[in-house]
Amino acid sequence: MSLPDSLVLIDVETTGANPLRDRVTEIAVLRIERGELVERWETLVNPECPIPPLIQRLVGITDAMVADAPTFAAVADEVRARLGGAVFVAHNARFDYGFIRSEFARIEQTFDAPVLCTVKLSRALYPEHHRHGLDALIERHGFTCGARHRAMGDTEVLWQFARLVTDSFAPDVLARAVERAMKRPARVVELPEGVLEGLPESPGLYYLYGDNDQLLYLGRSACLRARVMEHFAPGVKGKDAELAQRVRRVDWEESAGELTATLREAELLRRRCPQYNRAASGADVFGLQYVPGRKRPPILQRVPLAGSDPAAWGDVHGTFRTKKEADNLLRELAQAYQLCLRRLGLEGGNEGPCSAHVAKRCAGVCAGKESAAAHDERLLGALGAVKLRPWPWAGAVIVAERCPHSGSEAWHMFDRWCLLGSADSPQALEALRAELPPRRFDLDIYRILVRWLAADGNRERVTPLAA
Repeated sequence: MSLPDSLVLIDVETTGANPLRDRVTEIAVLRIERGELVERWETLVNPECPIPPLIQRLVGITDAMVADAPTFAAVADEVRARLGGAVFVAHNARFDYGFIRSEFARIEQTFDAPVLCTVKLSRALYPEHHRHGLDALIERHGFTCGARHRAMGDTEVLWQFARLVTDSFAPDVLARAVERAMKRPARVVELPEGVLEGLPESPGLYYLYGDNDQLLYLGRSACLRARVMEHFAPGVKGKDAELAQRVRRVDWEESAGELTATLREAELLRRRCPQYNRAASGADVFGLQYVPGRKRPPILQRVPLAGSDPAAWGDVHGTFRTKKEADNLLRELAQAYQLCLRRLGLEGGNEGPCSAHVAKRCAGVCAGKESAAAHDERLLGALGAVKLRPWPWAGAVIVAERCPHSGSEAWHMFDRWCLLGSADSPQALEALRAELPPRRFDLDIYRILVRWLAADGNRERVTPLAA
């Protein structure tokens, strides 16, 4: 035998993924002694709180099923006896271990055991494969599972995996893999057991809190678990290390997709202003519009954009939050296209050549060496590179997202780069369609949508409202 002599294969079902706030609803244990199954035990557990409907649909454990089940406090002694003196073995083991520890902590008891994670063991033994979740193991190795997402069904898969690796690998190879799988990852800071492991591999937002529950950082990711673990990985330095040291609590919310998460992040950053996030940009946004026929400079006027309807703009060039941003762009264009600083409003005075013409960087509209029409035609050509993108559709469109992991759905309605509204149910979507809000331009939304549409395959997910 190269697996430890005494093993308890365990799986818990829960009301959610956070061991600090969610509760256990089912426990299953298979005890293995020297390679032989010697004990089988399972029980439903009353979590003393409602089970979310999404979890009920996913797992199949309802509030009615656990209403008369014992609480964890009632079975705590039995759980401890069945787990005692053995290695705690589970798939993504720190998740299950964290929940068991948290349940004991709620009744003011401690629990400790050596932990073996079968996800890590699979990675060590089968490095040629990328997926090591329970579904991947079932498919790859032809395991049978009588009840997926139920505690005993999933635990029996672990027993099949334990027998497979014992028969398939030399004892010394398996022993080294077990040693690697039981080694706890080094982290910059210690958080409650199972918190990071409970993070889903799905898109969403995460929140890092410090002392007194102060929100330190808000982030988003297409894979919450991988991104949050990066914050606490060995080797983080500087401000990232300082942030990790200050974190006392991690929370998260799954999203229907990346666009949903990005829109939600933009909203929350403005509202909550976490300390370690970049400060949200100001709300005032303007563009530049050419005024034809104007003889005296400047020939460009500012057009307020924030909160306005793009249908009323006409030709608008660029989006700027400050005068300095706009002036910097115009200076770059002036140098590249020999434009007049005075005609662009970047230099005062009404007569004589501008300083750029003196330096031979202006073609000379200010000195009578070219016509205003020729100068302005060159300016408009240069501004074409920063003209706001045309809206690709005839009217409003809907983007639908659905997360396979959580089952959550979202619908977002846009028109001329403006977010008209979002819905989390078909009923809410119909209400939104029945009474469309007015278009109000938001630069952050514009940039989010432009980036999202540029990604492969996303444009095909857009449905015109008429359809």
